[in-house]
Amino acid sequence: MAFPGKFSKWHNLADKGAKVSPQILEQLFPVRNLSEEVRLSFAEENHMESIPAGATLFTIDTPTDSAIYLIKGSINFTDQNGRSYSIEAGSPKAKFPICSGNKHTTTAVTETEVSLLRVSLSIMSSCNRNQHQALEIPPKLSDNRLLALFADHYLNHELEIPSLPEVAIQIRKAIQADVNLDEIVKIVNLDPVISAKLVEVANCPLYIAQAPAKNCMDAIKRIGLNATRSMVVSLSLKQVFKSRSQPIKLRLEELWKKSLYLSTLCHILAKAGKEINPEDALLAGLVSDIGGIPFLNFVANLPNEFTKDKEISEALPIVTPVVGTTVLKEWQFAPEFIDVSLNSHNWYQNSGDNLSLTDIVVLSRLHTLIGNRALHDPLPAITSIPAAGKFKGIALSPENTLAILHDAKSKIHSALRLFLT
Repeated sequence: MAFPGKFSKWHNLADKGAKVSPQILEQLFPVRNLSEEVRLSFAEENHMESIPAGATLFTIDTPTDSAIYLIKGSINFTDQNGRSYSIEAGSPKAKFPICSGNKHTTTAVTETEVSLLRVSLSIMSSCNRNQHQALEIPPKLSDNRLLALFADHYLNHELEIPSLPEVAIQIRKAIQADVNLDEIVKIVNLDPVISAKLVEVANCPLYIAQAPAKNCMDAIKRIGLNATRSMVVSLSLKQVFKSRSQPIKLRLEELWKKSLYLSTLCHILAKAGKEINPEDALLAGLVSDIGGIPFLNFVANLPNEFTKDKEISEALPIVTPVVGTTVLKEWQFAPEFIDVSLNSHNWYQNSGDNLSLTDIVVLSRLHTLIGNRALHDPLPAITSIPAAGKFKGIALSPENTLAILHDAKSKIHSALRLFLT
């Protein structure tokens, strides 16, 4: 038995199940972010749908008209490569929608009788996407003194924004002014460290070339002017991740390493997808969490009683997206990079039908977390998030995710050595 994707047909074929309870809604991401009043109202009016075993819920490449949650039973999913996996109700992945993008990236067949809850995609979007840049403190963190102190600091426009390194500013201006290649090389050579690193980048395993680049001119010719702009900014960003406070210095170093790992995966996925410039993707990964730097620098200047590790760790995810947009606007980054900072922690962001820089960072961020045993929060299935449906280079699936990470291992290690030294 197959159930078409349209709401009305599916609704007529499915048996009306029990009402969805507020307790169930509190467990579902990101529905749980809605206000309690909205959840209670939704629970009062909406029922789950009961589907028998052996039913095809949807097929690959068919349009999606709603986000679907698995509340009871088990569903088998098959990706474009014929690989299969199952999701069971009550498992961590069942806390997320089993589909949510513009089109389905798998074929789903019920293994048992299931109960499903369907939510409007527009509700999902309004529930998740950050439309403003106010720094709001969640009720559960109302007793976090550090977060409250920083929120006042931010509200009063007292935020100290780090300066973008001079060579990065000059390169951007030169490329915008359409100067010739010789002038670009002269600017890069003003910083011998950046110049040498650019040659290393051009010769690293991320690029395929028969002859090695011997100098800055060769390197820029190989990777192109726009890529050079992105790479120079990327290479110079390490200077921003610094602090005199030893505890904060350690946190900034950890943030830098995580940003490097994420950015390398962004480069690899962008190259595989062939829709996004890989160097732009690398830079997007590096600046996606840049908002953490002004916050940590603010913490470094506070008395010890305000620098509790627990409060810092709780505050970082709240302040990083919002402060990051402020930093990137001050640095005059393009809107697509600002959107990365604001929304790349949101698995269900969906700004359009075409693959975006934010989509690449979201997919890469999920890849970095898969297999992390220390992670406490559950993760959605990669096939269920909107960004996966836009990616054309590789059929993304749990198995392919592990294969990508394995195949990219040497490239990642080479890139990390390059940026860390």
